[in-house]
Amino acid sequence: MQSEVNIQPSVREIVKNRPLIQRLFWWVVLLPIVLFVAVDIHSLYLLDFAHVFSGCLWTGTDIFMGFFIGPIMRRLTPEQRRAFIHWLTPKTMLYLPVLAFTTGTGGWIMSNWDGYLKSNNPERYWIYGALVIIAILAIQGFGILLPNSIRTYLELKKEQPSIEKITRLAKRTNRLAGIQGVIQILIILVMAQLATS
Repeated sequence: MQSEVNIQPSVREIVKNRPLIQRLFWWVVLLPIVLFVAVDIHSLYLLDFAHVFSGCLWTGTDIFMGFFIGPIMRRLTPEQRRAFIHWLTPKTMLYLPVLAFTTGTGGWIMSNWDGYLKSNNPERYWIYGALVIIAILAIQGFGILLPNSIRTYLELKKEQPSIEKITRLAKRTNRLAGIQGVIQILIILVMAQLATS
């Protein structure tokens, strides 16, 4: 009797052969589309929806990655870590930057529409504080986290990826995600102040 041949492709082969665009959360681009439509038709309701929903997803993802995924990853074997990172990294490469862009842009436009930036509005200092926090998050996200994800993705695509390098990059990503989660709690405090003032 012939021995069975495993015809199932490995996870690595599937990941390697699928184009990056097919592995991204396609629905995440719906939020910036809602943002652009809201600006075009001047709908405060749609603008607020896009801003709040993307902010919830962004903050929730950062907190979840930093405080839940990070500790779990530390308990996985290097091979398990690599398999998980294979799945996670391509998804976060579009997901998080799109959410960050939609949240920050929506908040800035809404603060203009609501008159928070007028010189006679005492709440404008809260908006300036939010801008400083968003700038810190953007520098970390677009200047460190996104390039880190790209380096991880390129390493994963190699014939002989370095598990040590992938693990090191993943640890950096998880630490920064945790820091971003803590910083985003400050943004939530600012938003709570603006919503109740």
